[in-house]
Amino acid sequence: MTQTENATTLSRTLPQTDRTRHNRLREQGSLERSDLEAILDAAFVCHLGVLVDGRPVVVPTVYGRDDTRLYLHGSVASRSLAAEPDAPICVTVTHVDGLVLARSVFEHGVNYRSAMIHGVPRTVTDPDEKLAGLQRLTEHATPGQWTYARRPNRRELAATTLLVLSLDEASVKIRTGAPDDGAGPDAVLGLWAGTLPLTSRWGAPTADPLLPPGITAPAHIVARAGTRQG
Repeated sequence: MTQTENATTLSRTLPQTDRTRHNRLREQGSLERSDLEAILDAAFVCHLGVLVDGRPVVVPTVYGRDDTRLYLHGSVASRSLAAEPDAPICVTVTHVDGLVLARSVFEHGVNYRSAMIHGVPRTVTDPDEKLAGLQRLTEHATPGQWTYARRPNRRELAATTLLVLSLDEASVKIRTGAPDDGAGPDAVLGLWAGTLPLTSRWGAPTADPLLPPGITAPAHIVARAGTRQG
């Protein structure tokens, strides 16, 4: 952990910077850290945006977090970042909660929750910190799996890239509710308007075809079947 990370004071209000200030659709913006945490906790895949050899690249990857940092699993973009330690990145997480179907196509929209995090990541090189970061990442996606499955050995740790990014500079936007044209001129058209919600749920565990008979799914996996994701 760097000196800057150690000195981070956890505020429940997100600071505003030139990159995170809500200039458009300000009513959908949130400065509550609790909203940022809820958005991050409801997903486990983010999109990592970075310049590689002068070209923009956006890579989906898994992540985990603690109170002040985001841990990002290694990828092609991460290996490029390891060679350019001062290169800034942008990480986004988005949940689509439904379509907003108005009377006018112009007023159509999406109910969503999104977070955008800016900063310069640090490549984790200390083996103990890397192991702890991978534990957070694993438990974030599947609670209980770190203690159930075999943990990474030294060779696997060496082959894994892990980035850590401060949550100090983040922007949050959330859109909920009905269409915005219910009190406008199009209300007299007599057309249906409303929302079409979208939800995602975990299905029943499917065993590996090569699994020997008698090995059943552990309780922490079975318990997720039928629960909502996101």
